[in-house]
Amino acid sequence: MRRVLDNENRLACCAGTAGHSTTRERFATGTVTDLRKCLFPVAGYGTRFLPATKALPKEMLPILEKPLVQYGVEEAVEAGLDRICFVTGRGKRAIEDHFDRNLELEYQTRGSHAEKMLGEIDALVARCSFAYTRQQQINGLGDAVLAGESIVGAEPFAVTLVDDLCFGDGSGVLSQMVESFREHQCCIVAVEKIPRRLTSRYGVVSSSPLRDGCSRVESLVEKPSPRDAPSTLAVIGRYILTPDIFRALEHTPPGVGGEIQLTDALNVLAGKGMVVALRFRGRRFDCGSISGFVEATNYCYRRRQRTGGLHA
Repeated sequence: MRRVLDNENRLACCAGTAGHSTTRERFATGTVTDLRKCLFPVAGYGTRFLPATKALPKEMLPILEKPLVQYGVEEAVEAGLDRICFVTGRGKRAIEDHFDRNLELEYQTRGSHAEKMLGEIDALVARCSFAYTRQQQINGLGDAVLAGESIVGAEPFAVTLVDDLCFGDGSGVLSQMVESFREHQCCIVAVEKIPRRLTSRYGVVSSSPLRDGCSRVESLVEKPSPRDAPSTLAVIGRYILTPDIFRALEHTPPGVGGEIQLTDALNVLAGKGMVVALRFRGRRFDCGSISGFVEATNYCYRRRQRTGGLHA
């Protein structure tokens, strides 16, 4: 495991992007590195789960015996994304500690059943490198992604919102997106059909079909009313982004809720033909809501019962 801590070092990375050509030109000439990084914006307060989240990061709430954030990192690693980047905030130290060794705990559990239970997270930590930076104030997902530029740099990267707990059909959602990225070599957003009455909760895309569950995104709208929504294809918390997103975010004015919306910046890139939507194969749970969290817990419990993997 390699750990990197970086709070205020954007300038060096920004200098590395100066004078670059368009994303398509960079991919065509092979000058962009392989997709290896996954960014986790985890600075939010988790107010829907108060008082539990007063002292505990919402990303550390457990589904069975694993915290939400660990499911997300496991999904990233399955997709070949082993350079894990966190945009954190105040009160999120538990996430950093979770993805680190605890020598005292290892000593106290040596030779016991608990040692085997620790083996899964220890193996995950050993496979990854971890980098951390802080979002100085909560100002929307777009601002969080922009804050991550200092640890992502000038290369393509995935973004995972751990509130969306996903289980892929055959392969994980990020793995499916990586395959689409290799083919289309542009920004990829994961989408799913939702009831029209729920469009005001999501970013919604207007798109034209390609193949293999993909469509070329023509526009994106953040939280439109059911009446104004261009479709019922909603963006979920899985993205693959190119470095072009940073310049788009720098010029994105505050949108819905007075915050910097990632959807608005992606809409700019969509206007240049640089965004593809993927209807992923699998199931998503909205663990940012109590009902979705309970539904996910029950689903995982039943699945574990079928495989006989429940701990005593």
